[in-house]
Amino acid sequence: MSQPDHPQIYLVTPQVFELSRFPDALARVLDAVEIACVRLSMATQDADEIAKAADMLREVAHARDVPLVIDAHWKLVEPLGLDGVHLADGSRQVREVRKALGKEAVVGAFCGASRHTGLTAGEIGADYIAFGPVVADPLLGDGTVAEANLFAWWSEMIELPVVAEGGVTLEAAAALAPVVDFFALGDEVWGAEDAVERLREFVGAVA
Repeated sequence: MSQPDHPQIYLVTPQVFELSRFPDALARVLDAVEIACVRLSMATQDADEIAKAADMLREVAHARDVPLVIDAHWKLVEPLGLDGVHLADGSRQVREVRKALGKEAVVGAFCGASRHTGLTAGEIGADYIAFGPVVADPLLGDGTVAEANLFAWWSEMIELPVVAEGGVTLEAAAALAPVVDFFALGDEVWGAEDAVERLREFVGAVA
């Protein structure tokens, strides 16, 4: 994931979706809105189910030159022909995963609101650092919020791309746009009646 001149959208799949319908929904979104990357994020631990979904979504994404990464399951990256992995446990696995997947794979690290964890993850091989959530929400994390000044400091001091993730509202996206490289959007989009229209609203907010 290269660092853009303006914030781009990093689209996260729903944790549960109907495989007979979702690839078409994803294709519609990718054809309508510029998306930098798609992350397969499924609640299931069934490897066969994940593999089926990965195969179908990879075909959709790669046909449009959009990379597809997977949440957590880095050992599936190479067998499933994916582009990389998003690690949700900060810097803990980054070194091991980078060594296993090589230089070309995307390795991202979610680091909550910890500048120190983000710096560590970057030093040992992460391609991007995600901080969040960006608004207080009892359903997201432990209640700690990644404040705007964290993104501002990172954007000024560190070259590694930074992603805002978790509870991203249109207002938060507009406020953080000057200091964020990517906005990871999942439920914020798929929970809307029209995902394409909702994404367009976010694109307008960060433009």
